[in-house]
Amino acid sequence: MVRIITNPKDIQAKSFKIVDRYLKNVKLPEPQKEVLKRVLHATSDLKYIKDLVFHPKAVKEGLLAIRKGKNIVVDASMVGAGINQKILSGFRGKIICFMHSPDILKQASRLNITRSILAMRKAHKLMNGGIVAIGNAPTALFEVCALVSQGKTRPALIIGLPVGFVGAKEAKKKLRTLDIPYITNKSRYGGSSETVACVNALLKIAERERGEL
Repeated sequence: MVRIITNPKDIQAKSFKIVDRYLKNVKLPEPQKEVLKRVLHATSDLKYIKDLVFHPKAVKEGLLAIRKGKNIVVDASMVGAGINQKILSGFRGKIICFMHSPDILKQASRLNITRSILAMRKAHKLMNGGIVAIGNAPTALFEVCALVSQGKTRPALIIGLPVGFVGAKEAKKKLRTLDIPYITNKSRYGGSSETVACVNALLKIAERERGEL
């Protein structure tokens, strides 16, 4: 007979215990491994053990941005909704999402380009020193890469995990060529859950380290 675990804390504890077994022989710095652990916990998808890619300064710069109360610019409302706003607000950070702004909707229709592109353009000044978290739209990641390359913005960290058959791998490849900290992956896979997991892992680390001071 299968014993069903119903206590949320017990479910989470057992889940992380299982994830730890899969990560036992993974050679990553501990902060990066903690981010990866959250992604595996959120998705149950072991491919990310080999697919997730970290810039060497990604965690350090992401934590610094959080501690400074910098913005987190997202490409979709579902990404923003999943971020732990209680922890973020404790650092005085804000989530920025312009996807549903009336001006973005009008411009996208008039120019016949994605709202994601226009939302990133509108948010470019708000990205400076902060975190950009892209989990849905490859065009959003392409645009952020272009803005960085043109010297129009300089985020502390770009989390680029858009999903899709069209442009997702290419946008991530472009991100990995930039001289800027990033967390991304090499395949077409990705999504909101993975992106949110990365952000929340950083928030959890920042909260824990603040409590240890």
